Order: sequence, then structure tokens, then C-alpha cells
Amino acid sequence: MEPVYDTVIAAARTLWFAEGLKFTLTGEQHVPKTGGGVVAINHTGYLDFTYAGLPAFKAHNRKVRFMAKKEVFDNTWTGPIMRSLRHIPVDREAGAESYRAAVDYLKRGELVGVYPEATISRSFEIKEFKSGAARMAIESGTPIIPTVIWGAQRVWTKGHPRNIGRSNIPIHIGVCEPLEPNGDPVALTQKLHDVMSAKLLELQDGYPEHPAGAYWVPARLGGSAPTLEEATRLDDEEKAARVAKRSDRNGGPESS
Repeated sequence: MEPVYDTVIAAARTLWFAEGLKFTLTGEQHVPKTGGGVVAINHTGYLDFTYAGLPAFKAHNRKVRFMAKKEVFDNTWTGPIMRSLRHIPVDREAGAESYRAAVDYLKRGELVGVYPEATISRSFEIKEFKSGAARMAIESGTPIIPTVIWGAQRVWTKGHPRNIGRSNIPIHIGVCEPLEPNGDPVALTQKLHDVMSAKLLELQDGYPEHPAGAYWVPARLGGSAPTLEEATRLDDEEKAARVAKRSDRNGGPESS
């Protein structure tokens, strides 16, 4: 029993009911009943992680420990909650400590939620993956559980207002067969990317509608979201601006 986590889950489900969110889960039987596992999630919105734990909870009443940026833990309101739920803070400038913590969690039999894309995909397509999820799985000897969410970007995503009223938004979540931690991290990362890309297409095909011109619909499906290439350029510009700002604050250029 984890009273704080259970309370948060109950509160979230109450909120989802009030919002009228309509969840469709498939493949939750692929979540292992026991033992560690890297829950690899695509990243389209700020609330992905609140939905990504549903398959494990529904299938086996298991809870996922999510890796989240350190700033969330530093916040006066969200910090105590995140620590109580035993999530893992990630410092983007010094990730070794969070990586080590995640591997330790996995070896102790926990499910650890990871975003291989690292940041929200503005295009809502699957971006290039970092190799962290694969390396964690290989080092800990635990499987990767590819998990894809579609529709979460309609609730709250980067560059658009929140939509947390009575929206009745459908959210589809698909869990793929676990990937065993075999081979080298590069090959395993590519396999993970291929599997999650295919699952995303499957979920999109089964989604009720993709209105032409809608901000949350990929350009490939007639929406106004940027293409993957355009989104990558925007991400690069944003990262450069962040580095420049940090350099100005530190009084000079950063060393490479």
C-alpha cells in the first residue's frame, strides 16, 4: 500500500471523469506482473505520464516511477508530491545520478517510466530517440515495455492552451510486447523506435477523427502541426536560446 500514490490516482481518476476523457487501452497484458521494466513512452503532452501508468495499474495494480525534469521537484507544490511518489528527478545538465537511480529502481523490481524522445514532440510524430532507455534495460537486465499514447496532446501540449474542462477527449493507449535487453544499445534503441512508430500509426488509424487543420493533428494527416523536420528546427532554436541565456547568466560563453 502506498497511501499518497493511491490518493493521487484516485484524484486523477476523479478529474478524468469530470473532464469526460474516454480511455481505450490495448495490450495491457504485456505489462509484466512482477519484476522491473522500462516503460518507454512517446511524448506529445505535459500530462502523458499521468495516463501512461494506467495499463500497469489496470493489469496488475502496479505503479510506475517516472523520470521527470528536476524543475518539477524543485517546485514548492509539486516537489513534495513527486518525492512522495518516488519518482526520479532528472537534471538535464548532469544526468548520471538520475540514470543510476533508475537502474537501481529497475534492479529492485520497479517499473520506471522514461521518455526516449526526451522532450515533447511538437510534430506529434515519433522523434529521434536517446539511448538511455536501452542502456538502462541492458544494465539492469529488465525488459523495455513500449507504450504509445495518442490524444493526450489535445489536453495540454507545448505552445497551446490547456483544455482541462469537460472535453470528452478520446485518449488511446497501446502497450507493445516487451523487448528483451539483448544486443547493443544502438540496435535496441532503433528497434524500440520502429516498434513505437508502428504502434503510433496503429493508434492513429483507430482514432475517431483527425480534423483537417487542427493544431493537434500531424501534418501528415492534414493537421497544422509542424512537420518532424520543422519541429526539430524549432527544438534546436529553443535549445540554443536556452544555452545562450544560461551563458549570459554565468557571465560568458560555455565550454563545449
